[in-house]
Amino acid sequence: QVQMTESGGGSVQPGGSLRLSCVISGNTDNLYCMSWFRGAPGSKGEGVAEIDSGGTPSYSRSVEGRFVASRDNAKKTMFLEMNNLQVEDTAMYFCAAGPRGCAGFYDTVDPAQYYHYRGQGTQVTVSS
Repeated sequence: QVQMTESGGGSVQPGGSLRLSCVISGNTDNLYCMSWFRGAPGSKGEGVAEIDSGGTPSYSRSVEGRFVASRDNAKKTMFLEMNNLQVEDTAMYFCAAGPRGCAGFYDTVDPAQYYHYRGQGTQVTVSS
């Protein structure tokens, strides 16, 4: 059984930075795509970053140029470096993963439903 646990959320002022981490336990051999998405529990998620098995990241337009995603397969950990945070970035952030290809960033795809595994989330609040 795969379990995912996020950490690193908090409160920052606009323009600030945070680094989220996600530790993965269990068998990760079949986790092709790893993802970060945000939203409220029970609501449709918004994908912000994805990393395929080769380590190639992709980003939604809303965060590209500000967020950097990475994964360390040996340590079973993934990261999301968030820079120049804005008020609209305020949300619960989740890490997720699954054996299928990356979902992409489409309004019709809910990453909370697409990926087989996900964590409980970590809150990020941006306010002045």
